[in-house]
Amino acid sequence: MPNVPVTIDRKGSGDIRPGDLVVVRTGRGRARVERKLGKAKDIQVVLEGLLVHSGVRTEFEPYEAPDPEVSDRVDLREQLCFTIDPETAKDFDDAISVQQEGEGYRWWVHIADVSAYLPTGVPLDLGAAERAFSTYVPGRVAPMLPPELSENRCSLRPHEDRLCLTVEMPPDGEPNFYRSIIRSRARLTYAEAERREAEPEIVAALELTDRLTSAMRDRRFAGGALRIETPEINFEFDGKGGVARAWKETEPTAHRLIEELMIAANEAVAGLLSGRKRQTLYRVHERPDPQAIELLLEKLADLGVPTPPAPKQLSPATAAALVAEVSEGVTDYVERSGRGTEAFPALVLRSLKQARYHPENLGHSGLASRAYCHFTSPIRRYPDLVVHRTLLRELGLSDDPPTADREGLAEHTSMREREAAQVEYLADELCLAWLLEATLYERGWDDPFEGEIVGMIASGLFIRFGDVFEGYLPARRL
Repeated sequence: MPNVPVTIDRKGSGDIRPGDLVVVRTGRGRARVERKLGKAKDIQVVLEGLLVHSGVRTEFEPYEAPDPEVSDRVDLREQLCFTIDPETAKDFDDAISVQQEGEGYRWWVHIADVSAYLPTGVPLDLGAAERAFSTYVPGRVAPMLPPELSENRCSLRPHEDRLCLTVEMPPDGEPNFYRSIIRSRARLTYAEAERREAEPEIVAALELTDRLTSAMRDRRFAGGALRIETPEINFEFDGKGGVARAWKETEPTAHRLIEELMIAANEAVAGLLSGRKRQTLYRVHERPDPQAIELLLEKLADLGVPTPPAPKQLSPATAAALVAEVSEGVTDYVERSGRGTEAFPALVLRSLKQARYHPENLGHSGLASRAYCHFTSPIRRYPDLVVHRTLLRELGLSDDPPTADREGLAEHTSMREREAAQVEYLADELCLAWLLEATLYERGWDDPFEGEIVGMIASGLFIRFGDVFEGYLPARRL
């Protein structure tokens, strides 16, 4: 909103002091303090303020969870299954199980059956649709669903009976879908899974899953899927209102075990629904614009990155195949040279169209998938819950009415996804600014930094300093 001077009515505002961050309600040139967040020098308080300022809703509608019937579910409580998630996660959407059968594999992906606890159209469901996504910022989350569901009843916590919607894939590749009840054997972090820190049975299952998903990953890339790897930023706080450190790390190998099985489950569900011409919220990613890919090749060549030859006439289909080849080459080049760890993959991403939700299946170019949807994270993404309900109706397991305005819901959830991503980006930038100020204070404001040019526009250069800081150098100062 514009900078408009207002008079704050301190009556009834409590113990408000200079330097406090507060939430105010404005009207006719006056403002009333609704609540005090805390000291503006505390990064956690500022992050809470960002959520409030961005309109991220953290209150929930009134709700009483039903007691779902379990007698008609497939009982898989004796099956060896487990979850693998980030260390700080509490909302465990998915559990996996893998068995070898002859020369092939049978695998199960168990997804929290949120629909069993959240009927269509109740106030909490309408609120979840409005929120559409959980928003994650460093050190906290604004969940789509209240903690009683997101961290308790629906979360696939170890050694507790949980209701799921299961995708079972036998060696012949014909998937089965059904409601189940499971009991996860273990909650592993990515680091624990990577180091194989688990009981022997689970370690053996991890080895089996590794072999299966490595083959799945190779087939996916051979089939034309994009290969883009970008590091993610992490923060550690000092407990005194500041940021202790920040670092970037690439995707852990253990994450790939989960990623491949989730992609396969999503494709299986989308394949069934699209094959039967059913509308839902598909995840679509249309083929790239040929001119954008031609420009990408020119930019990469100017930066010294080897690129494959391009045909004289590019169609959207050949452009999609070409950019998949480019993404493979860029990843290999970055690994070999150490240059452009983030800048070169970012160039590839910016040349593509943005993935979105749509009621009809339009395919997913980036995954080289004929049909794709989001099915595996219904605790934190409303589109997944819509897909669950569509699948359950198709299987004759639910009589919940379908969403009337799927096109409007697709546009709304796509917009909410972009808004959540922007909030998460701003939160990272705030944390980096906090850390940079402390770093400059320690090093001295005149201490020079060495940097790498990671981007160029007509008016200047984008430069990375160290592992995490970036700055902009205007051309007029060169």
